[in-house]
Amino acid sequence: MNDLNHPKETVVVTGGGGYFAHRLGCALQAQGFNVILFDIQNSEQEEPNGIQFVQGDVRSLSNLEDTFAGASCVFHTASYGMSGREQLQTQKIQDVNVKGTENVIQACINQNVPRLVYTSTFNVVFSRQVIVNGDESLPYLSEDAYTDNYSRTKAKAEAMVLKMNNQELKNKSGNLKTCSLRAAGIYGPGEKRHFPRFVGLLEKGMFLFVFGDKEPLVQFVHVDNLVSAHILAAEALKSEKGCIAAGQPYFISDAEPVDNFDFLKIFVEGLGYKFPTLRLPLSLVYFFAFLTEWIHFFLSPVCDFQPMLTRNEVCKTGVTHYFSIEKAKRELGYEPQNFSMEEFIEWYKIRGYGKQGTKIKNKHFIWDIILICIVSVVLLSWLPRMVETSFIYLS
Repeated sequence: MNDLNHPKETVVVTGGGGYFAHRLGCALQAQGFNVILFDIQNSEQEEPNGIQFVQGDVRSLSNLEDTFAGASCVFHTASYGMSGREQLQTQKIQDVNVKGTENVIQACINQNVPRLVYTSTFNVVFSRQVIVNGDESLPYLSEDAYTDNYSRTKAKAEAMVLKMNNQELKNKSGNLKTCSLRAAGIYGPGEKRHFPRFVGLLEKGMFLFVFGDKEPLVQFVHVDNLVSAHILAAEALKSEKGCIAAGQPYFISDAEPVDNFDFLKIFVEGLGYKFPTLRLPLSLVYFFAFLTEWIHFFLSPVCDFQPMLTRNEVCKTGVTHYFSIEKAKRELGYEPQNFSMEEFIEWYKIRGYGKQGTKIKNKHFIWDIILICIVSVVLLSWLPRMVETSFIYLS
């Protein structure tokens, strides 16, 4: 990691209450930066002395402008709708991911912030198709090709960020430099989104099968590797580095692809659970997810249950897709470090998770299943073409 010590330099991290953003803020503060974490709600984690937390909403331009004053770089990590039932809240996803990013860009220009690093995702170029060693030349997908609103809006937001590279700042002192980091699935001690849901399934005895390709190759990124990539990207936007990253997207992962279920197997068995051997066809599980999304649409006013899987999660988990990180290595100097799953597993064990320490709470879960079954019967009787439609989506 490059030496970025600059005691008077202030940086802002939007979405600062989130897992990754908080970790990034702590790393920047440790390197001598004045760090402002900006979010609508505070982190569950304690900020080190010297880090300032500002409560605000990316949907408010004035909130952002007040916070960005005097900053030399903004790391825009704030987003909504990444997983689970959040993926089904269409309007909020649009407002936060697209309008919020538009506000971040405008606030950077209005407050003369010279650098903007955007946290993106593999999803901006992936939906259901197999991708083997893809690179940054891959185009965005058509809007109707995405299986979820999160991916669709992240693609729109990233395109805006990159398009606004070299936009003149308000005081005409220079131009805004932007870049985008497309992250693989994030893991690490304390990760809040994907693995807690997965652990919930383990606790309820609902992880009964795997699905998709026999060896679905995917990539993950340890949170500290992603932190490193963001700091390197901010440096690569500086004139001293020739602004080499300006206007550029980069894929960021731990490196080589892994069999998704082999990766999960280490985690599952490390917590003392039995890994399932039953493998279901991808199309069947995709249809189940499609049906669950419809059920959630009808039931959410009275029962906002957490879907077991969404269509996007089925594809991300069961379809081979991985990307080269050579561009990030070459232009940013990114070198991912090796991390053991043991620290990740141990974090959960210390907090009482695992087969020996699990206290299963099935009451609400059982009622959710009953409701889902009832609505499934109704929907299938009303919508006989749903099966056909879901298979078309996979074609």
